[in-house]
Amino acid sequence: MKKKITAQVAAQRETAPDIYDMWIATELAQDALPGQFICLYTKDKSALLPRPISICETDAERGLVRIVYRIAGKGTREFSSYREGDTVEILGNLGNGFPFEKAEGKKVFLMGGGIGIPPMLELAKRMQADKQIIVGYRDGNTFLREDLEKYGKVYIATEDGSVGSRGNVMDAVREHDLRADMIFACGPMPMLRAVKKYAGEMGIPAYISLEERMACGVGACLGCVAKTKQVDAHSHVHNARICTDGPVFEAGEVDI
Repeated sequence: MKKKITAQVAAQRETAPDIYDMWIATELAQDALPGQFICLYTKDKSALLPRPISICETDAERGLVRIVYRIAGKGTREFSSYREGDTVEILGNLGNGFPFEKAEGKKVFLMGGGIGIPPMLELAKRMQADKQIIVGYRDGNTFLREDLEKYGKVYIATEDGSVGSRGNVMDAVREHDLRADMIFACGPMPMLRAVKKYAGEMGIPAYISLEERMACGVGACLGCVAKTKQVDAHSHVHNARICTDGPVFEAGEVDI
């Protein structure tokens, strides 16, 4: 059940240029699922809309949620200035999360691109499977690499070729001749289109988390929609609300 609460920053550091890693002390850690997200509200009251940020990791025992985000504008720049002890208003937990139980005992790809990499960490922790973690970066600033290596074999692609395979996650798959029974992915739309095409060609299921600009985060505004095969019960058209029906969809269900 989603809640709007005032939480406290437990720690924050810059882990790569304009990439920040924040731990938040909050009761939301108890129920958070891999692939869900939270919305953070700025202290600037002229900025009415919250910023949706994926949950990277949780520590239920200590009551902590971790987010890793890139400075993209005024709101996230404000968040990057927060220090231990500062308060932050958040809404969570939002979205449906990845169906990681379906992967038990299977050989899987966990694929993340750019700021779609953080959700892969909690997914890797929870999933009982043979995990091949394939992540794509712009350059050699490979944030979360060491964290991910604790939970599976990590393959890296960089756009400039400075680390790992040159190109994107699909280039890494081809270079290493990797195979899987199932795919879980999060990243920019071109990457997800390539993942969907590959999964279709290989005849394997793929679950993709769609990145989209969101306004309300709770399904009321219909500002973030994806075209679907099925008619949405809320809007009665071939659309789904990414913030509530997603952000995770079976790749074959959405037209991207």
